[in-house]
Amino acid sequence: MRPLGYTRATDVASAVALLAADPGTRALAGGTNLVDLMKLGVERPARLVDIARLPLDRTEETPRGGLRIGATVRNTDLAAHPLVRDRYLALAQALLAGASGQLRNMATTGGNLLQRTRCLYFQDITKPCNKRRPGSGCPARTGVHRDLAVLGTSEHCVATHPSDLAVALALLDAVVHLTGPDGDRTLPLTALHRLPGDTPERDTELAPAELITAVELPPPPAGARSAYRKVRDRASFAFATTSLAVLLALRDGRVETVRLAFGGLAPKPWRALTAEAALRGRPATAAEFAQAVDAELAPARPLPDNAFKVPLARRLAVRELTRLAREQEDR
Repeated sequence: MRPLGYTRATDVASAVALLAADPGTRALAGGTNLVDLMKLGVERPARLVDIARLPLDRTEETPRGGLRIGATVRNTDLAAHPLVRDRYLALAQALLAGASGQLRNMATTGGNLLQRTRCLYFQDITKPCNKRRPGSGCPARTGVHRDLAVLGTSEHCVATHPSDLAVALALLDAVVHLTGPDGDRTLPLTALHRLPGDTPERDTELAPAELITAVELPPPPAGARSAYRKVRDRASFAFATTSLAVLLALRDGRVETVRLAFGGLAPKPWRALTAEAALRGRPATAAEFAQAVDAELAPARPLPDNAFKVPLARRLAVRELTRLAREQEDR
């Protein structure tokens, strides 16, 4: 066994100070990912700072009609929140699609966003991995890569980001609140996670010793409907092969507001900005949806065993956009 220090933080400032004092310190909330990585030997912290009891466990409506979600709000509680179920259906569906009920009872909002890839080579310390040991190589490119990324990859890494919650928050234009040694700042959720480029070991734009303290959602667009759909190898407790968060509002049969975010395709939640721009103002038809999604997926660079993800993502997006369009037309 390796000796390990443990401290329970009493407030955010003390937690940040403890993290800043030693780069070998890690923040512990629900522990559903960190503890697993410690068991595998991927993470070997010298000390854990327990932040689970900090006063960051509330979900509150903002004065503008949005929602502020504390970093330690449990996934189960967030999915069941009346405002989430009423205004942000895609978020509730994404949370309920993640993991098992037992894990959702433990997992926190901030921890879910910061969970690390489930790539087999990253989790196996006997194998090379540029994300775990920069410069050692990416054996997934020629090895087991069926569930890995087809968009936003580099020669150094083809891992995917595993979070369902992050995909829904990318769709909803969420803003992440951070606190660190240099004070408070905010970051769009879409800018929190990084593509691998030449530095695959860096998952996020968090500075050293920074903590996520909250996630804030703006009010949903008027008249829009949203949904989250997840394709996986089994019906529960499985990470996405491909997932989609979608939001749509029509006016006179044309697309007024549209947002799309994919999971399971990239090293970060993939906001489909090309498809969104192509669809605004266009007729809400399956042909228009397909053309826009094809433009989004055109830069995909799949490997031999995950090429199926591209047509799968296309079909999923066209189906869900068409379904939401019909529901609005039938109202």
